Amino acid sequence: MITLADVEKASERIAGRVIRTPMLPNQAISRATGAEVFLKLDNMQVTGAFKERGAANRLAMLSDDERAKGVIAMSAGNHAQAVARHASLLGIAATIVMPKFTPTTKVSRTRSWGANVLLVGETLAEAAAHAHELAVSESLVFIHPYDDPGIIAGQGTLALEMLQDVPDLDALIIPVGGGGLLAGSLVAATALSPVIAVFGAEVETYAPMAQRLAGRTVSVGGATIAEGIAVRDIGEIPYEMVRRRIAGILVTPERAIEEAIGLLVEAAKTVAEGAGAAGLAALLAYPERFRGKKVGIPVTGGNIDARILSNVLLRDLLRDGRLLRLHLQIPDRPGVLADIAGKIGDSGGNIIEVSHQRLFAAASVQAAELEVMVEARDPIHANAIVEALERSYIVRRV
Repeated sequence: MITLADVEKASERIAGRVIRTPMLPNQAISRATGAEVFLKLDNMQVTGAFKERGAANRLAMLSDDERAKGVIAMSAGNHAQAVARHASLLGIAATIVMPKFTPTTKVSRTRSWGANVLLVGETLAEAAAHAHELAVSESLVFIHPYDDPGIIAGQGTLALEMLQDVPDLDALIIPVGGGGLLAGSLVAATALSPVIAVFGAEVETYAPMAQRLAGRTVSVGGATIAEGIAVRDIGEIPYEMVRRRIAGILVTPERAIEEAIGLLVEAAKTVAEGAGAAGLAALLAYPERFRGKKVGIPVTGGNIDARILSNVLLRDLLRDGRLLRLHLQIPDRPGVLADIAGKIGDSGGNIIEVSHQRLFAAASVQAAELEVMVEARDPIHANAIVEALERSYIVRRV
């Protein structure tokens, strides 16, 4: 089992190689949730995620003989880049096995640190099996992403820094994938503050820790934006550490993940990937548990595809009522489009996009269908725009 002393030694090893990221209060998020929220911005690490902590510590612990042999890791994302970077800094040869579906940008970033990247298998499990085979056949040191004491101790430095900066936190909410970060954070946080409550956050389609702790058969799968914590099998070392002292696992809806990403952009001016926003998403999904409490939440990663981020922000605007998608049945005669544009403009709305179908969509040749995207200030303003249009037209919000 890992102790506070192990985490403190890890902190000494990684000093100067891993950024000590800021721990900042956020009044906007605090007002929105009813808790006093502090964000630990580990998306500011060089590779954009907390994984550098564990990788830097584990590689620093290698013997001279192990360094000469080289290391191998399996990952589709942040662990790959972290191992590649810190192996490069230490002059250690690194091989990274990634599944064939891994996005090109993640592959290129990993290779940019000098790692030998192999694309093998259709799934993470197949990539992991190949990595283990290579570790044996080529005498390489396998660097596990979460089921390793050195990795766990390194990840625990995140919570160590959080409690050093804000010692009187009432709770931490930590994203859970394989469990390494949660296990390390539990050790550090509860040793420094015995009264603190540490919660894990899982997405509803992948909640193996919650299922195992409840004694249920693990059943996971499905699409999720939080792919960084979409893990089927949690580590056995983390599981044994977590089950002894966890305050609870918060299984979070997919929608809350998207809302958390949007809130971080608007309220904290910071970009988070789905897994990186899972802690805040859990707070949004379970605000009553933390109302009036001082809560620490790590933003664990910021490696999100720009297209996905833009889609999330637009969906968030639609849900929030600041972006209106309206469908209108209109008479097919001159001046109608100008009238509709005028009503929207007079109401203070901003037209983003217009789609006008005359020939086939309408039930009558004397009618047409119009779809218009409108920007509003807030939900109240959006309702006022719709009401102005409804005085003259049949309007349906899509």
